[in-house]
Amino acid sequence: MAEIELVQYERRGAVAIVTLNRPEKLNSLTPVMLARLDELIVLIDASPDVRAVVVTAAGPKAFCVGADINEWSALEPLDMWRQWVPRGHRIFGRVAGLRVPVIAAINGHAFGGGLELAAAADLRVTDPAATFALPEAGIATCPGWSGTQRLVSIIGASKVKLLALTGQRIDAKRAAEIGLVDEVAAPGGALDTALEMAAHVARLAPVSVQLTKQLVNAANGDGTAATLEAMAGALAATTADAREGMLSFREKRAANFEGK
Repeated sequence: MAEIELVQYERRGAVAIVTLNRPEKLNSLTPVMLARLDELIVLIDASPDVRAVVVTAAGPKAFCVGADINEWSALEPLDMWRQWVPRGHRIFGRVAGLRVPVIAAINGHAFGGGLELAAAADLRVTDPAATFALPEAGIATCPGWSGTQRLVSIIGASKVKLLALTGQRIDAKRAAEIGLVDEVAAPGGALDTALEMAAHVARLAPVSVQLTKQLVNAANGDGTAATLEAMAGALAATTADAREGMLSFREKRAANFEGK
């Protein structure tokens, strides 16, 4: 049970809250935490009454400083290729692909995989004391969970290169200037600000919000085919012809379609 609680889940009305809960290790991610995060994504996506998600972390120092180096450094190179990197990609992709808006409440430093997790959210709110970095080159590795991919669509290739090729940290003010975060909260207020934002989103028409998220993602090339086919299928299902099609199938007769 203690391991399961390394990623906590809470509901506040229509808002789901996912909290990384390993503050003594700066919320660095382990395989157990990734598995739990994956479980929660499935749970949230299957809950029609969830209208927004806030992802945050425990403790005042760090949102997440990335993957636990003790976990991945023990892997053989082929296991990195076959398991660790694809698994993180898959799970973070599911975070990004949730039908409801996801807001990252960045309570502290976001490095490496932690920054990549924040990038998987639709909106990012940060504490003013947080810093951001892609430090992988300093330990002879590379960003592995879409830091060189998803972040490009958020801040552009040159800014991603600045972070990834130099390993330098930027502060919250600079992160806001380059569009990495959407809002800088008052000190200690990132979660409260994110929850207020999520509550506002939850009061809006949920289907419209979710369709709009899919449309914006599709404009960026994310899930375009699935979005088009899902929306087309939903529209077709509202027609009289759709009802006639199902009725004729059940009655084993030729359908009489009228184009309406």
